[in-house]
Amino acid sequence: MTYISLFVSAFLAATLLPFSSEIFLTTLVLSGKSNLMCLWFWATLGNVSGSVINWILGRYFLQLQAKIGFLFSQDEMAKAQKTFLKYGVWTLLLAWLPVVGDPLTFIAGVFRTPFLQFLVLVLLGKGIRYFVVIYLVTLA
Repeated sequence: MTYISLFVSAFLAATLLPFSSEIFLTTLVLSGKSNLMCLWFWATLGNVSGSVINWILGRYFLQLQAKIGFLFSQDEMAKAQKTFLKYGVWTLLLAWLPVVGDPLTFIAGVFRTPFLQFLVLVLLGKGIRYFVVIYLVTLA
């Protein structure tokens, strides 16, 4: 149940909802009751899965916009689009960043970034982020 809760927490943190999974992950690491590799795996899987949802929403944005309205603020979209156009797909390594990360994954879908390329870059960035979080908490 712990790992499923972490997956859900990380998933929600990567979607349109304002949510943070690091606090829950930190609590689990400090409890010492869970396998650290399992925590890393489920947090990463959940967060990447949420980003995949953002990519899908971006990919089908034109059809969705007509039905459900705009998903991100104009300011968030402008920042993400500017960053994505300036640095390209490599910005997806930073999809874990607060505020701009979720719109970046959405913009990647809008710009039709190939899914496998998207998945590899987001997985690397988010996987490294959770590894660093777990490592730093274990040092405390």
